[in-house]
Amino acid sequence: MRSKSGILLFLLSLLLLTMAQAGIADEADDAMNMPEAPLNERVLSVPGDSYSPVSLQVTVYMPNGPGPFPLAIMNHGATSKVPPEQQPRYRITFAAYYFLSRGYAVALPMMRGYAGSEGRLVTHRCNYAATGLEAAVDVRAVIEYMKQQPGIDGSQIVVAGQSFGGWNTLALGALNVPNVKGLVSFSGAMEMPTCETSYASLLEGAQWLGAHTTTPSIWFFGDNDQLFSTRTWHGMYDRYTAAGGPAELVAYGTFQKDSHNMLGSGAGLPIWVPKVDAFLGKVGLPHRLIYPEYMPGAPPPPSHYANLDDTDALPYLTDPGRVLYQKFLELPLPRAFVISPTYGSSYSGGFDPRAQALKVCRQHGPNCQLYAVDNDVVWVRPTPAPPPTQFAALADQNAVPYLTDKGREGYQKFLTLRRPRAFVIAPDGAWYFAAVGVDPLARALSKCGELHHDCALYAVDGDVVWAKTVRASDPAHESVGVTR
Repeated sequence: MRSKSGILLFLLSLLLLTMAQAGIADEADDAMNMPEAPLNERVLSVPGDSYSPVSLQVTVYMPNGPGPFPLAIMNHGATSKVPPEQQPRYRITFAAYYFLSRGYAVALPMMRGYAGSEGRLVTHRCNYAATGLEAAVDVRAVIEYMKQQPGIDGSQIVVAGQSFGGWNTLALGALNVPNVKGLVSFSGAMEMPTCETSYASLLEGAQWLGAHTTTPSIWFFGDNDQLFSTRTWHGMYDRYTAAGGPAELVAYGTFQKDSHNMLGSGAGLPIWVPKVDAFLGKVGLPHRLIYPEYMPGAPPPPSHYANLDDTDALPYLTDPGRVLYQKFLELPLPRAFVISPTYGSSYSGGFDPRAQALKVCRQHGPNCQLYAVDNDVVWVRPTPAPPPTQFAALADQNAVPYLTDKGREGYQKFLTLRRPRAFVIAPDGAWYFAAVGVDPLARALSKCGELHHDCALYAVDGDVVWAKTVRASDPAHESVGVTR
């Protein structure tokens, strides 16, 4: 299926146009902030396939420790926007971080002619299987090289790829390389504009690869893939499996604006990480989290403090902060919004937007807390508030027990303050409110309790929480100085 003549079918400029249009996925944009964990990065020059020897640029990551570590190969995609030799070295990817977190050494080879790899990849116009095999034999050479390296367990290997790299991963399956236990393809396919029968060529190529593959694979595709339609990838999968290729399809529906970039978004992690874990387990490969520092931490659970779009419920911040929060609500996932008594910040995308937003906030002061993550409010007030009692409407100052006219004036002022806020009353007529600091609720109770007995919360933020459990017999109607 592959040509050994080494004859270039096209000039380099034409090769750019005829290479797979499958894109790299914008992983560098969303995973740009690498985890604060040891990558032990090395950049190697590895011999490619012996039929036409070239030096391939390969980035290698390894966890700390002596190993031996199972091996994960991650194959990159291609884009027509950048000449192959100017394409950056493939290194910033959630997939690499994932495999590191499961205890793998990770090798990311650059195809012939890409970044620092020598030569040029030979293409075969409408013979898509043959083009994939041209790249796959070099991947096989990288595997054989890596198996000989210290710290590598060459008996446990998984190969994965994105887009054109996913197609090349499936092509590697047809070579039935020893000790490769599983194949993971993210939007794996290719397209050459010079081929007028691209759809049919993909189906024929998938059928040929499936007929020559015994290695299990898992495929990820979404319905709004801007390069490969649902009809296309379903047809590929059907042909591949009908020909005998063992494969599992994860059809995850619509994802953001382009499911082709699912692997490059932190929002995609909940979609593919559990599926790949299960797949690796089925093929007998390590699949449990060993090094959590390589992956974003789990977000806090929803606190149900307020609805996500309720800007009036936002603690601490004034109007400019609320404007910032409204802009946060328009940001794509993953995203995080952080608050402190004096500052608010938001962050979208990146390796871990929660950590990044907290980092920015802490540069401006202490007591930073997550308020919202993705589509959930997660903020929990430092001191729990009693549930609303519906004793009276919040604005009904005449319903507040014990208060004199001066106390009711204080309550009216309390209603004008921003959140978080708390209003406390006591049977002797004392009252107190607070709306500053990290914990106004605790502050109001503490200040009231310094001079008075049986202080109780009447209102917190936008709710009346007082329960009529104590009846004042003869309140002294004493007022307490108001502090904000």
